[in-house]
Amino acid sequence: MKKTAASMLKCAVNGVKVSRAIDSGLTLSDFLRGELHLTGTKTGCNQGECGACVVVVDGKAVNSCLYMAVQANGKKVITIEGLKGKNGGPHPLVQAFADEGAVQCGFCTPGMIMSAYALLLATPAPSRAEIKEALSGNICRCTGYEMIFSAVEKAAGLLRGRGGK
Repeated sequence: MKKTAASMLKCAVNGVKVSRAIDSGLTLSDFLRGELHLTGTKTGCNQGECGACVVVVDGKAVNSCLYMAVQANGKKVITIEGLKGKNGGPHPLVQAFADEGAVQCGFCTPGMIMSAYALLLATPAPSRAEIKEALSGNICRCTGYEMIFSAVEKAAGLLRGRGGK
């Protein structure tokens, strides 16, 4: 691998300020996994096709395998490890995935949850069509998608204080 110039990266990851010199050719997924040891962000296809690597940068879902770490300079990055519920419990979205059986092998789950999280930040009461569109970049080979869509609907209701759906 060709070595590229070093760049300074200053950002917040899961609410923690990060400042370090990095290789300017480093992807955000490699930075999160290799440098910060946040392995909840999965490495799948490394081509932006599977969605396993999705994280949220300044409120937007991004494929971190295609997003260069230096692009996160000055931004807020949230990974699956950064989603927390009240009193340290699971985030309502994480809980809804568990409650609805929207997990099987678990490999795609962090990316699915982060894509759904970005959707719910922008659209607190999404329609089923909006949920399908937001998750269209995430591939799951195990669950089928109905339980996942139901989990997002349930989480949207919980986050709006309606007890789900």
